[in-house]
Amino acid sequence: MSGTSRFEPVSRREVLVRGLAGTAGLLLAGGRAASGADKAPPKPPRAKSVIQIWLAGGPSHLDSFDPKPEAGNDYCGPLNNPIATNADGIRIGELLPRLAKQADKFSIVRSMTHGDNGHETAAYLTQTGRRPGDRLVFPCAGAVVSLFKGYEAGYKGLIPPYIVLTQSQGRFSEAGFLGARHMPFATGGDPAQQKFMVEGVVSPGLNDQQQAKRRELLRKLDTLGSTVKTHPALKAFYQSEDQAYDMILGDGAKAFDLSQESDDVRKRYDVNWGTWISRTRFGQSCLAARRLVQRGVPYITINFGGWDSHTDNFKVMRQLLPDLDTGLASLLADLAEHGLLESTIVWCCGEFGRTPRIDWGAPWNGGRNHYGKVFSALVAGGGFKGGRIVGSSDAKGEEVKDRPVYPCDLLGSIYELMGIDPGGKLANPMDLPLTVTPTKADGIPMAGRLKEIM
Repeated sequence: MSGTSRFEPVSRREVLVRGLAGTAGLLLAGGRAASGADKAPPKPPRAKSVIQIWLAGGPSHLDSFDPKPEAGNDYCGPLNNPIATNADGIRIGELLPRLAKQADKFSIVRSMTHGDNGHETAAYLTQTGRRPGDRLVFPCAGAVVSLFKGYEAGYKGLIPPYIVLTQSQGRFSEAGFLGARHMPFATGGDPAQQKFMVEGVVSPGLNDQQQAKRRELLRKLDTLGSTVKTHPALKAFYQSEDQAYDMILGDGAKAFDLSQESDDVRKRYDVNWGTWISRTRFGQSCLAARRLVQRGVPYITINFGGWDSHTDNFKVMRQLLPDLDTGLASLLADLAEHGLLESTIVWCCGEFGRTPRIDWGAPWNGGRNHYGKVFSALVAGGGFKGGRIVGSSDAKGEEVKDRPVYPCDLLGSIYELMGIDPGGKLANPMDLPLTVTPTKADGIPMAGRLKEIM
């Protein structure tokens, strides 16, 4: 696979359909699966929202959050000068200088593991905590939060409870057996543009007044809808359509209007390459995520792909890590300044890490391959302590040395801080005795929630 993003293409029509379903919460799938029964939290929630930064493709842990300069050139390559942070004893990769100044706000899990080296299966494992291939397709974390903290739990926001900036992952169904009502609203568009256009609902080149007129004209021309408008399915669709337009053209649009931020704020998220300044999709997505948190959206995913660095790994790292560094560091500082970090979980990782030993030979030219034995994740806010390290890898980053952390451990910790009982019942269409996260009886490896940083 190449070092570029492997998102499956998402059509404007698909964006619209997904968005409408998520906005209205009216399209059913899976019968009882959509029920939020048995969801009483075990304790008061410490977090109200989650921002997930998904590094699709899998970043190198040695080049980012778990540097190993003593391992030698075959492992660290040219990125052999880790830098100190503002947290005692913690060093991170040299291409993350802004995050180094924010280390007191986050903790690093250096012992993530699941052992799977396939993109699709590893992504499923990391985002659901379950093994692929079971009788059911399980929901990812965003859909679970949508179930327990969304419309059925009293969420009243105009913006859907589960937002993806900007493209859905495309590798598996994020909602699983919870169905269409818990699919994310994938915005499409590019927040770095002067006007952030949400695709599928609005048309490029039209102002808001023109969009409203176009909407009305389309309604008048819709002979099918006018003749069978009482049909329940079509009625639900039109209700969801109305809400989608209201979100984009009404008050909900303000959340996506980054022009309401000052130039100084927007510039914080711009990447300084030394000779020029770049306004990036990822950086502005981070700013949009903060604005969505301010409006009470429970779960936001930022999909930031391109980390599949089989070839020229260090070229890829020099392109992507500064963008990650600027966007994530600015997001953490911004949330803190707005008094939101204490109630907002930020977690950042990919589906796995990269092989510690570098493949110098042609055609890889210093590439790293898939590696699920050990990788790193960053967690911050919402009840997670900062300035800590959880677990460790061995001297070359090849094995977990101590305190393994499995995906279900991390997800269970996030759920607990959100006031969602990890051991609570998860309704499903087969009426199986399922819990929000797996139990030992399910035969899935686990080592316990992250109590040391909670």
